[in-house]
Amino acid sequence: MSKDSLDLATLFNRALDHAAQNLTFSKLLLQIGLDPNNVTFHAIVARLIEITAANINFASICALVGAAFYAATLLMRTMVPLRAFGILSTLLFMAYGALAGAIPTFLMYLLLLPINSLRLAQMLNLVKKARVAAQGDLSMDWLKPFMNRRRYRQGDVLFRKGQPANEMFLTVTGKFLVIEIGVEVAPGHLMGELGFLTPGNKRTQSVECVEGGDVLTITYDRLLEIYFQNPRFGYYFLRLSSDRLLQNIARLERIIEQNKIALQSGTMEQA
Repeated sequence: MSKDSLDLATLFNRALDHAAQNLTFSKLLLQIGLDPNNVTFHAIVARLIEITAANINFASICALVGAAFYAATLLMRTMVPLRAFGILSTLLFMAYGALAGAIPTFLMYLLLLPINSLRLAQMLNLVKKARVAAQGDLSMDWLKPFMNRRRYRQGDVLFRKGQPANEMFLTVTGKFLVIEIGVEVAPGHLMGELGFLTPGNKRTQSVECVEGGDVLTITYDRLLEIYFQNPRFGYYFLRLSSDRLLQNIARLERIIEQNKIALQSGTMEQA
């Protein structure tokens, strides 16, 4: 082993010895008020209780509970309880700052209080609007100002199955026929909304005008703008789409039941 390596090892050992002399367990015990020659578990617990009792007060309790509420906000998965716990934490830290004379702490949490309160009020208002939208009717009259009027004559095809879809229709006058299933669409009903949801925005059915009339149209790009500007629209559109899908399922169930009855009748006649 070389002389240089021995010198480095010697210096490292000396540094460790010096650190051990200054960071001994005995010194730590003396700092917290314990006798290094008479250390027991009971003595340590009793001393910690004394330290806690000597330093505990209403201000520190507020800070401790506030810290607990702040930690709870990190566990919240939704915004409303997160903001509510954040406000409670802020109030408790403000109380600590006022009682302990920590002015910077008080002012910092005083500034955070209106921010959390405003965000909580916005979230509660959004939830309220969403509930109203979810419990309301399926009228789309409020969407009419965003739509453009278009005229169709008898025999005109609005769109065909499989074609790219880029707009939705709301019938105003006239009659329209969904060709594949033979269903007539009366005024006041939406058409083409499912193309907004299908992969690749493809038409799921074909629609023909059987009695001349007017429709209102709106592009899918405009629908997206309205959705982000007005979250209630998402609930309306979800309910409208779900209602259309449920109607299609019910129609298929009726067709299956009719075919089943016809099959049973044919079997009985043959027998």
